[in-house]
Amino acid sequence: MYAGVIAVQGDVAEHAAAIENAAAAHDEPAEVVEVRESGIVPDCDVLLMPGGESTTISRLIHQEGIADEIRDHVAAGKPVLATCAGLIVCSRDAKDDRVDPLSVVDVTVDRNAFGRQKDSFEAKVPVEGLDEPFHAVFIRAPAIDDVGEAVETLATVDGRPVAVRDGPVVATAFHPELTADPRLHDLAFFPDSEVIA
Repeated sequence: MYAGVIAVQGDVAEHAAAIENAAAAHDEPAEVVEVRESGIVPDCDVLLMPGGESTTISRLIHQEGIADEIRDHVAAGKPVLATCAGLIVCSRDAKDDRVDPLSVVDVTVDRNAFGRQKDSFEAKVPVEGLDEPFHAVFIRAPAIDDVGEAVETLATVDGRPVAVRDGPVVATAFHPELTADPRLHDLAFFPDSEVIA
């Protein structure tokens, strides 16, 4: 597995480790590459859009010519995991003129819906496809306001969707890489495998 982590801004190392752990559970060797320029994404089997600052990520992926490569990756049916700011960038509408969304996840997003840094929290969240709740870390987290007809809601908090699947893309409002639990990466990158407890 050749896995690309969009690394123009935001957490990278934790996601790389989680991808490697998920792949190892399937006896699948994984090579993780950091994507900061165009020309790398077309060779990737899976992609990860990490958290960070959504306005900066959006500006840089368009500036570096990576945005269209991500759209092509999704159109080819290749898996993507988008977390926190990654969800915002991948959405249909980020409700912020500073973000030029990729529209690969048919949702609208409310940035910082759960508050600022001081309002960060953790919660055990039941996730569709996992036997046990996932320990989710929410940091300046967005929430999903509107979900398209073809989008599957995988998890909610206080009645608001916080994890969805749209075709080959799994997107979360929380940071699965900040735990030692690789199950969200497994759910995104090995969707046809058996449920992991």
